[in-house]
Amino acid sequence: MSSRVDDNRRLLLRLGVAAVAMFGFGYAMVPFYEAICQVTGLRNILQPDVVENTQVDPTRQLTIELDANTHDLAWRFRPTQNTIDVHPGQMVEITYEVTNTRNVPVTGQAVPSYGPQIAGDYFKKLNCFCFEKQTLAAGETRIMPVLFVVDPKLPGDVNTITLSYTFFEVAGTQARQAGDGGRG
Repeated sequence: MSSRVDDNRRLLLRLGVAAVAMFGFGYAMVPFYEAICQVTGLRNILQPDVVENTQVDPTRQLTIELDANTHDLAWRFRPTQNTIDVHPGQMVEITYEVTNTRNVPVTGQAVPSYGPQIAGDYFKKLNCFCFEKQTLAAGETRIMPVLFVVDPKLPGDVNTITLSYTFFEVAGTQARQAGDGGRG
């Protein structure tokens, strides 16, 4: 009987260690991923893109569809227009509107995505609210610009690009802000 209890304790200890290790691995993945992207230069969403060719192609027109989402964040977030027609190589500014609907300051980070996925390689953001965390005061509304160029090397069969931003709450900032009087 004692052997079975000892076996169960060892199994419980192993499972506990495995659970703690998996949690630690999951927690470390975000900074690890960011470090890998920074070192390799892959998909670094926190820095402006480099634009090599600024020649506008007036013979081609693209439709950019704009989308906005939040993930478990009590903000209203929307583009100020739903679509815009652009020429590849043309510098374009669009804006998004965001409102913090909570009665406390909240910090969020926007993450862009593109459809079709290949468009992300040709959609060059020169200025974007997604480069930095955004802290909105209770009830604050803000208009945030995105300055971009679509590289003329975009494959010819792509005529529509969907630019979608999802805002995520930055974990721990609300508790920190409450502890320091909202100075975040």
